[in-house]
Amino acid sequence: MKVVKDLSNEDLNQESTEKQPGFIRMKKFPFIMLLFFVVFITAGITTLALSFGDEKAVNVGTNERSEFNKLYMAYDTLNNNYYEKVNKDDLMNGAINGMLDALDDPYSDYMNVDEAKNFHDSIASSFEGIGAEISEQEGHIVIVSPLKGSPAEKAGLQPNDKVMSVDGESLQGMSSSEAVLLIRGEKGTDVELEVLRPGTEESVKMTITRDTIPIETVYGEMIEDDIAKVQITSFSENTAQELVDTLNELKKEGMKGLVLDLRQNPGGLLDQAIEISSLFVPEGEILFQIEDRNGNKEAVQSVNKENKDIPLVVVIDKGSASASEILAAAVQESAGIELVGEKSFGKGTVQRAQDFSDGSNMKFTTEKWLTPDGNWIHSEGITPDHKVSLPDYASLPFLNPEAELKLSSSSNQVKVAQEMLKAVGHDPGRVDGFFDEKTEEAVKAFQEEAELESTGVLSGESTLKLMEELRKQVIENDTQIKKAVEVLQEKMK
Repeated sequence: MKVVKDLSNEDLNQESTEKQPGFIRMKKFPFIMLLFFVVFITAGITTLALSFGDEKAVNVGTNERSEFNKLYMAYDTLNNNYYEKVNKDDLMNGAINGMLDALDDPYSDYMNVDEAKNFHDSIASSFEGIGAEISEQEGHIVIVSPLKGSPAEKAGLQPNDKVMSVDGESLQGMSSSEAVLLIRGEKGTDVELEVLRPGTEESVKMTITRDTIPIETVYGEMIEDDIAKVQITSFSENTAQELVDTLNELKKEGMKGLVLDLRQNPGGLLDQAIEISSLFVPEGEILFQIEDRNGNKEAVQSVNKENKDIPLVVVIDKGSASASEILAAAVQESAGIELVGEKSFGKGTVQRAQDFSDGSNMKFTTEKWLTPDGNWIHSEGITPDHKVSLPDYASLPFLNPEAELKLSSSSNQVKVAQEMLKAVGHDPGRVDGFFDEKTEEAVKAFQEEAELESTGVLSGESTLKLMEELRKQVIENDTQIKKAVEVLQEKMK
């Protein structure tokens, strides 16, 4: 956006030569001599200033805005007097970064060239990394949501997990963009994360192998004779078209009712949320409202004339954030569609990105968004119509496969292993963190069932297999989806 209007040749030629009241004409020759004299004197003063004064990296003239004087003085002082030669680009980047940090807004961030590239990659067709959306909260890097099928999901990362360090380097005080640079990397390489799960006192270290993360955002399947489940994992460039294609395919398979799964969806592109919400909200109804810094509000309405006339239930959880919350609130308040699950994340602001010419980027919050009824859900989340939690074992922390859990050992990891064994049908007798003979028997029984060497020691492949079986158990006993199907069947009668 241009701040200063460009003047065309036509603008310059509009200066009138007609006589005007109070307009004084100057004869040509004296005017030229006066102009020459002014230029000569100005050049002389400038030469003297440069000869006897310190180098000025930034010239603060009378036309400069006074609020920048302090910044310019700091820049010049460091540039001229710091004990080592400074990198001027680093100083400028740091100044911009400092301004954004001063906003105390975890969603406003300066990104250098590498960080900006990662940002753009995250909404492109694919990228390489572990596949987890993160944010900075109160000085900590927190998992918002792991992407479906990603190494992060397979490793057991969950929303609200705190990532304390990456490969031994503390993330305390880092921005999310800085953390992403450490976590992402080439396919096939390993990264060690130290993770602290809410409700636990001990952090655990996990090694995750990076992979190519395809940005395929829509997954559909028939789960009952006439009911389909479609999961949207994020809102990327082609999500709306992916959803339309998936719904058309499912309709051919006999879909008469739909469960839309927005769990662990961290959001994404606003235009995609608008397109998708319009599929289910009647034309002209409000999808959400935008409120600017002055309190002015603008309603965004559904524009799709061919709404999907199909019974729908939407599932959300604490990992549903931003654009997924816009969709959930739109269908709940403007289309009377019921929500099932847990209260959502609570991100009620809109960000925009400003690219700089060197490839760096500034992402900053521009407005609030409100639900159709005018509610601001920031830090509050959206409350579902039917509150349903997953079983307790669905939130068990990661087990370190490098640890060796065996007879007579005692730790929080042993307690987690005992809870996992119990969940998959092998009762360890106790779940207090002490590895006794009954726990050893349960481990051996599990190993035999999994066709592993029956050692009674939980480590390596046995640990990974136990976590894999637990994930299968969570999927098979998905209480939230089961409740959504139950609600949907009532609507379809």
